[in-house]
Amino acid sequence: MPDFSGLPLVIESSDLIGRLDAEHLILVDLTSAARYAEGHIPGAHFVDPKRTQLGQPPAPGLLPHKADLEKLFGELGHTPDATYVVYDDEGGGWAGRFIWMLDVIGHQKYHYLDGGLLAWLEEKLALSTEVPAPAGGPVSLTLHDGPTATREYLQSRLGAADLGIWDARGPLEYSGEKVLAAKGGHIPGAVNFEWTAGMDKARNLRIRRDMPQILEGLGLTRDKEIITHCQTHHRSGFTYLVAKALGYPRVKGYAGSWGEWGNHPDTPVEI
Repeated sequence: MPDFSGLPLVIESSDLIGRLDAEHLILVDLTSAARYAEGHIPGAHFVDPKRTQLGQPPAPGLLPHKADLEKLFGELGHTPDATYVVYDDEGGGWAGRFIWMLDVIGHQKYHYLDGGLLAWLEEKLALSTEVPAPAGGPVSLTLHDGPTATREYLQSRLGAADLGIWDARGPLEYSGEKVLAAKGGHIPGAVNFEWTAGMDKARNLRIRRDMPQILEGLGLTRDKEIITHCQTHHRSGFTYLVAKALGYPRVKGYAGSWGEWGNHPDTPVEI
């Protein structure tokens, strides 16, 4: 039976189509309930993207409560042997955030379907409307701090020569012209590269092939610890995914993101 060994983090539809019956595969759809009901990749479990976030102001992007994660992963049938393939229909924001959550629970066997549902549809591959039943009850998880930058950690690292802060928000948010928190602007030293600019619109929103050169030009180099954020760590799910896919050795998602930083009284801001 085919498995996923030897495949890179980012895979194509051609890699997946012959492996849909692979043992221990958990296929995760992070589109929308309506889109999923219209048709999804056969065997895919729908996960409402809202379930990947805490959802409480001022920092809705923080990790959900541990009990909620244990319930979610229990429904998916999580085991240490599982191989996850994750996709969405927006170029990788929600899928990337889910991969960040897999890192948080210490599970390293995962792949992202490049182009997601859009690429699958472009190739006219089969869809299904069958809904897999929830696999089981809650599973016990251990949460790891390594993939996540807290506000305190990021503040303690500001100005470090080996730190790269990747701000995935839009340019007007970065400049402070568009204010979505008590304070506008950006984290000191952050580099702005808006998430959708990293997607190839001519190739069903696959990750741009020239992302290594782009990041090098921005100074977001492999020798640095890369901390990425947006407003709620949804858009920066994509940028987290990109850095991981390119093999950057030190990558963290700032889950609190601007929702936390821009509303905290003691955080420095640049405009």
